[in-house]
Amino acid sequence: MTGHVELSRRGGVLAIRMNRPDKKNALTAAMYGAMAEALLAANGDNAVGAILFLGVPGVFSAGNDLKDFAGFAASGNLGQEVLAFLRALVIAEKPLLAAVDGLAVGVGTTMLMHCDHVLVSERAKLSTPFVNLALVPEAASSLLAPRIMGHARAFELLVMGRPFGPEQAVAAGLANAVVASDQIEAAGFAAAAEIAAKPREAVRLSRQLIKGSPDALLERIDEEALMFANRLRSAEAQKAFMAFLNKTG
Repeated sequence: MTGHVELSRRGGVLAIRMNRPDKKNALTAAMYGAMAEALLAANGDNAVGAILFLGVPGVFSAGNDLKDFAGFAASGNLGQEVLAFLRALVIAEKPLLAAVDGLAVGVGTTMLMHCDHVLVSERAKLSTPFVNLALVPEAASSLLAPRIMGHARAFELLVMGRPFGPEQAVAAGLANAVVASDQIEAAGFAAAAEIAAKPREAVRLSRQLIKGSPDALLERIDEEALMFANRLRSAEAQKAFMAFLNKTG
């Protein structure tokens, strides 16, 4: 377990906190691995009734760590820890919630599409700038986003790369409600506790009926990962990535 991912329990709620504020919660391979491990362990833990994803004040996650992302670009693949986390989201058996305060970039947004209940603060800013880096969407977002918000909004988010503010996120179906930033964690825990207090098997079966088979999502994750890897090796992506590094360096 990495110190940048903190696990805590409140009754039947397991909180998974991304805690790397100095890097805006940019996710390293170790962080992906730790979160995947926590999700998989929760599947077999009868004490867990719901899982809540948290960031730090003002930042949910800035997406992939630049150093790790440079490694992805050099190797031409997403990394096993990343894929393990994405697959763990799909096969998670416990309800997933998120309390998003501030920045949510890339996977910080696409992971929300796997959640059952999402709260965003008034300063939330969701964005998926994959195409800006000459890449393609991941986390099965190319399948989930049109289901959730329709083609036009999915195209605006995933291809045009336009950020969604809190009200826009709610209108698009990415989030359930906007909560004040100083209250969002409490609201997230309250919603998770409400779910965890319900009959566990009834929740599991109802959620399973609503979400349907995970097979199509797992297949899309692999399809996206292959295309993502091919794009990473492309001259177009190498050029875009170098421009991005020079801009942020």
